[in-house]
Amino acid sequence: MKIFPNIPGFAKLVYCLKYFNPYRKKIEAAKAAGDFEEERAQILAATSSWGPMIMDMFGSEVLVEGLENLPEKGPVVLVGNHQGYADIAAYFAAFKKFQFAFVAKRELAQIPLYGKWMPRIRSVFIERDDPRASLEAIKEGVALIEQGFSLVIFPEGTRSKGPVPGPFMKGSLKLATKPGVPIVPVSMNGTYKMYEQIGVIRPATIRIIVHEPIPTAGLSRQEEKALNERVEQIVKDGVRQLALRDGDIAEDITEDRTE
Repeated sequence: MKIFPNIPGFAKLVYCLKYFNPYRKKIEAAKAAGDFEEERAQILAATSSWGPMIMDMFGSEVLVEGLENLPEKGPVVLVGNHQGYADIAAYFAAFKKFQFAFVAKRELAQIPLYGKWMPRIRSVFIERDDPRASLEAIKEGVALIEQGFSLVIFPEGTRSKGPVPGPFMKGSLKLATKPGVPIVPVSMNGTYKMYEQIGVIRPATIRIIVHEPIPTAGLSRQEEKALNERVEQIVKDGVRQLALRDGDIAEDITEDRTE
């Protein structure tokens, strides 16, 4: 990590916490009272303030296509590619219709200051190298969805740090198929340019495509198995389309990525 060039960026991130903090007590009070509707409303108010401010603070632009494909209300599972740390802020800047949180690796809970906000907005932490813990995390996510909370999952399991997505992990869509809620595939390009490309936080243009929702209620085992490949193809085709448009990849580039 390049420490000194990133000091101004880190300072901005700390400053932007003030757009979360006014909602902390309201979120915690609603959670304590078991008022899920009010809790979701307060989480949405917090993330809808913070996400756009982060993008504005760093001079980044988020352009969204297909917002009409987003259902009027949740719960849903948003399934997308994962390019960089800025994905979270970009999602909050783009989607303000209903509350959602993330299925994220446990290390994010250790981030100073922001780590406490991940569980507060109902994110679920997952241990990628522990199958039993991963199963428990999926169960936790399913329970949240059944309570009306929406979630985002990045099936790659790690950042691609570039315009070519990695392989999707099998079984990640059980988060949607078990409770039978719609999957909304999301393709995104450009977030890696905000940090991962050169290791310094900087402005970027981020493009997002929201694809048509896919119902999951009542799927057979065979249909559920085919769903993984279908969603992966939709997301990756969209990312490729955006990356070609931005000039980030050539026409003949393969989709394979060397780890």
